[in-house]
Amino acid sequence: MKPAPPEQTVDVVVVGSGAGGMTAAITAHDHGLQTLLIEKSPQFGGTSALSGGVIWVPANHLMPKTGIADSAAEGLAYLQALTCGEVPPAKLEAYLRHAPAMVHYLEQRSCLSFHPADVYADYYEHLPGYKPGARSLDPKPFSLRKLGRHAGEIRPPLTSGIFGRLTMTAIEAHNIMQSDTVRNLFILWRLLLHFIDIPSRLRGKRDNRLVLGQALVGSLRASMLQRKIPLWLNCGLDELLLENGRVCGVRATRDGQAVTIRARRGVILACGGFARNAALRQQYQQQPIGGDWTSANPYDMGDGIVAGQGIGAQLAFMHCAWWSPSVILPNGQAEALIIGKSLPGCIFVNQAGQRFANEAAPYEDVVKAQYRAHAASPSIPCYMIIDGRYRHHYTLANGRIYPGKMQPDHKIPQEFLDAGFFVKADTLAELAQKTGIDAAGLQATVERFNRFAEQGKDEDFARGETAQDRYYSDPNTGYPNPTLAPLREAPFYAMKIWPGDLGTKGGLKTDEYARVLDCNEQPIPGLYATGNASGSVMGNSYPGAGSTLGPAMTFGYVAALDLAGRLKPAPSTG
Repeated sequence: MKPAPPEQTVDVVVVGSGAGGMTAAITAHDHGLQTLLIEKSPQFGGTSALSGGVIWVPANHLMPKTGIADSAAEGLAYLQALTCGEVPPAKLEAYLRHAPAMVHYLEQRSCLSFHPADVYADYYEHLPGYKPGARSLDPKPFSLRKLGRHAGEIRPPLTSGIFGRLTMTAIEAHNIMQSDTVRNLFILWRLLLHFIDIPSRLRGKRDNRLVLGQALVGSLRASMLQRKIPLWLNCGLDELLLENGRVCGVRATRDGQAVTIRARRGVILACGGFARNAALRQQYQQQPIGGDWTSANPYDMGDGIVAGQGIGAQLAFMHCAWWSPSVILPNGQAEALIIGKSLPGCIFVNQAGQRFANEAAPYEDVVKAQYRAHAASPSIPCYMIIDGRYRHHYTLANGRIYPGKMQPDHKIPQEFLDAGFFVKADTLAELAQKTGIDAAGLQATVERFNRFAEQGKDEDFARGETAQDRYYSDPNTGYPNPTLAPLREAPFYAMKIWPGDLGTKGGLKTDEYARVLDCNEQPIPGLYATGNASGSVMGNSYPGAGSTLGPAMTFGYVAALDLAGRLKPAPSTG
């Protein structure tokens, strides 16, 4: 006979070590619950570690210092306009009540702190309740050294930064694009700090300054270490334990061995979505789709969703994702194109050579437009077209290819050329011939776009007319619209753009307490979900930068408080 699986009992089991899971674990521990966090992969951080780390929180306590007034009622008006009745008002109100409290709690009680991004506007300024900035919070840099012997366990970022070493926050990235002086001073300062760090240089280690998603998960992990909250890596969820209708723990596999973990209070699923699960994507999402165009972490297989569904949980928003136009690198890795699409001197065209969207629009909207265009004319993949001026001034492949003034074409790594990552031609006609784009259509589109750039007004798609469009732009081109510049300078380049995503946003249906609901809309006792393991509180929308992580952390916080019996009712935001 096989020996019985080892068994352990705690108050709360949290599954998944992204920002939502670690927030839940910290909150549960601080409210007197013995907590264990398990993580399927050998590294902590999940997709949160690969992200920009920004969280979107209306009426947060940092906004007054920016001079931007806000209220939960305004946030509710904005979210109601965006979600179009698809999300219950009680859940929207719960987010707007508890998100500011979550941020304040973590700033007071953990290693995590934020800068308000005062000019990082909400994405839809025509809607009621819109704010021009400061709802998006950028995590402050954090030192890798503070993780001690666990520093090597953090999931590394997709890109290694400037010169393969230097990194910057979202606010810093915006600022250096607005002024050559600021850019030069920043790079000089960071280089100086980098090379002063002699011990790390001698050991060949990465920059100790964590930013973006790395700073977010690094700060939370350090907070767990301070509390001695156990984190089991290489421990994947197999199934949920159900006794007398209540979830009372999990069966998991840790380092290849079966283990049973019982939970006196309950289980919080924070183990991500199903972005890498091609079968689930084929089943629930629009075509064409797969698991290769996503920027989510490789372990994002929907384990929590499948386990919840196995005990009768209801699903929500499975057709949705946090869409972003993406490039596929020579190694097959997909990367979201967030900044480059908004810079002047580029357009997106389909096989007919026609634009189909405002390239600087919110990334989710660009992909939705790409799918709509594909229904009428082949648009997946589409092509990003740039000219020599763009190539001279801006990076490609999220910084892997430096601007032409720093790295001319003959110095581009050979793998980018061999893989056909981008196509180069001396004329638009030659570029069309090499890519299969309709030559006449491309020529007409570029000529029309160039007129728009000269006059500063995009008559087709209104590019550059919102603060969101202009956040990543270049005011130093000499043209009136900082997101528009003509494509005239040879050579010309084309890169394939796929309808990628930052992760899926459909999952287990939850209520305002983060409790998982069954098919009769009743809570399953002892089971909670947050982040991409749950159907998003944002529905099929994307209100502003940080709309993925803000809810993940908030409902992780809510779930822990509810399990501890400490979730206090609050007045309605309406």
